[in-house]
Amino acid sequence: MTGSLRLHASAVAVDGRGILIRGASGSGKSSLALQLMGLGATLISDDQTELTENAGGVRLSAPATIKGQVEARGLGILNADSVTAPLHLVVDLDVVETQRLPVRHQALILNTAFPCIHKVDTPAWPFAVLQYVKGGRSDTE
Repeated sequence: MTGSLRLHASAVAVDGRGILIRGASGSGKSSLALQLMGLGATLISDDQTELTENAGGVRLSAPATIKGQVEARGLGILNADSVTAPLHLVVDLDVVETQRLPVRHQALILNTAFPCIHKVDTPAWPFAVLQYVKGGRSDTE
């Protein structure tokens, strides 16, 4: 059984791994997407993202009407290459992480659990998101 949905979210891909960036309007979804793109990520979609369940998991893509476009406040709508990618990580901008070494969080998307990280207020955070996707998280106990 496959399902699909459209979310008010942005998404980028790093090394073929999709990052879904969700949060309330004005929470910084487009800004984080642009920061990650500046670090080498490729745009999937800005503001609206389509999620499609398939045998390999959940695939992220852009609605045709906004494919290849990302909003930059104060500049307007910018053109960008756009790809599709399997969902690998959910970034939730509506929740602020307060723990220095947090427990692992998960988000349930189309009946599948995915790693989820919460917003951190530090200039290094976009770099940390990128490294999380590239190398994972080391948990020593």
